[in-house]
Amino acid sequence: MLAGILSVARRNNPRDDITGALICRHDLYLQLIEGPAPAIDALYSRIQADDRHFDVRLLLEEPMGVRLFPGWAMLDDEAPSLFWSAQDVEAGALETARPDELRAPFVRLSKARPAGIG
Repeated sequence: MLAGILSVARRNNPRDDITGALICRHDLYLQLIEGPAPAIDALYSRIQADDRHFDVRLLLEEPMGVRLFPGWAMLDDEAPSLFWSAQDVEAGALETARPDELRAPFVRLSKARPAGIG
């Protein structure tokens, strides 16, 4: 299922000037989406309506300025880039995290994988 989602993202995101990254671990998926606000809003609406996604929550919305993943239609990272354990997530760590804490795994990932076509 994840491969199908990534395939569609990698096909459609360049058309919509969207870049970003998807961090996957266990049953937790964190996604950073970059691009024009109207395109991101439309994508987010599609994600919410897609039955392959559940418990979709917007944790942070802010202008980025410079993109972290300009060369990636959608980078997928299955490595342990996250800073939270499953227990932390269960206890609500994502909902109480500061904006810099939410950005940190993506900043770290962008430095480890700065360019690409995925």
